[in-house]
Parts: sequence; C-alpha cells; structure tokens
Amino acid sequence: MATKQKILIVDDDANIAELISLYLIKECFDTLIVYDGEEAIEQFKRYQPNLILLDLMLPGIDGYEVCREVRKTSSVPIIMLSAKGEIFDKVLGLELGADDYMIKPFDSKELVARVKAVLRRVVQAPQSGQESIPQTGDFVSYPDLTVNQSNYSVTYYGAVIEMPPKELELFYFLASHPNQVFTREQLLDHIWGYEYMGDTRTVDVHIKRLREKIKDHESWRLSTVWGIGYKFEVKK
Repeated sequence: MATKQKILIVDDDANIAELISLYLIKECFDTLIVYDGEEAIEQFKRYQPNLILLDLMLPGIDGYEVCREVRKTSSVPIIMLSAKGEIFDKVLGLELGADDYMIKPFDSKELVARVKAVLRRVVQAPQSGQESIPQTGDFVSYPDLTVNQSNYSVTYYGAVIEMPPKELELFYFLASHPNQVFTREQLLDHIWGYEYMGDTRTVDVHIKRLREKIKDHESWRLSTVWGIGYKFEVKK
C-alpha cells in the first residue's frame, strides 16, 4: 500500500483549514492542521510534510517568518495563502522561498489541483555529500554543474543544491537554451504558464535566488541582458 503524501495546513481560521483538509483527505492525502506560526515550525519538524499550505496572517509568528525558518533547512514546497493581493506581498512571499501564492477566497478544487501539480514536479533530491549521482532523463551538464529536471536535482561542484521546483525549472529552461535571450514575459509563460496571474518581477525574484546559490563560473553564468531579460551565457 502506497504511503499517503502529507500536507501541513497552517491557518488560524479553523473553518477554512478544516474545509481544505476535507478536500485533501478526499483526494487521499494525509493532513495536519495547526493554527499559529510557532506550532507550525514545531510540527514541521515532527510531521515532515511533503508540502505546506501556509497562511500569511497568523497570530504571533506570521507566515513570512515561518517560511524563512523552514527554508533554512528544507526545500519542501510551500504554497502561501493570503487575503492580501498586493504584488509586493506576492513578490515577498516568492522571494522568501514560496513556490506558489493563492489569494483568498479561492476555490478549494483549484487549491487541490495546485497541490497535486506541485507534488508531481517534486522528487526528493539525493542528500549532499553523495560522491556521484547517475543522471538519466532530461538534464543538462556543464563544467561543475548538472541540472536534472527529471529527478529535480542540481549538482554544483559535486554537491546537491536544494532548490524549490519553480526555481529549478527556470534554471533548467535557461541552461537548456545556452546563449539564447528570453524576456521576462517569455519566461513567465514558459515556467508559470499562460494562466498565471503574477507579475514579471516574479522572474527577477527567482533569478536573484538562483544567483545566491549558483555563482558565475569561468565557463558559464546567468546573465542579465539589460532592457530585455536573461540568458544562460556559455563562453565559447
């Protein structure tokens, strides 16, 4: 019997949390509900969820701080939930490491669909320190770098780099089209899809996070093409 995937639901509104839980249980997920930020951080360590649904407006420690704490040790997917629809709030959430952002009120079926979509993309990467990682499926390799979209792993100077799904997908897409320039709008369409109602600054946030983890190499780098967009530049 397959092990159920675990979803940690963090929301101080019991009615919303229980409704989300019912929909997820119906889809054969295991769920745990917590109502504040401190408990969320504690239960994250104990429950070890496959995905976190995280409300931003929580008593005590807010959702942004919970996200920061989780990202210190884990790349588990996080979908933020908020009644705040400002672009600033979305960008901040993504910058802190969230994989998606939904504005309340939302359709529960859409939320379940997004949960499934994120989990389909995620395969646990091997732990850092492994001497070699066989590469199969869709991957690209450069000196001291391998980006594998099939098993969602990035190997950089022999170490596995933890990376949320969208971050890795963006990196793989650019690296698989060396020296080709893409506008922010093109990257938004390719990675997030035409139905995504976000802002092009979402791309900038993810590029910034990639650069914090992957520094310029003598043979390649993530390059900004001013006034246009980005490219994965490979030196010939």
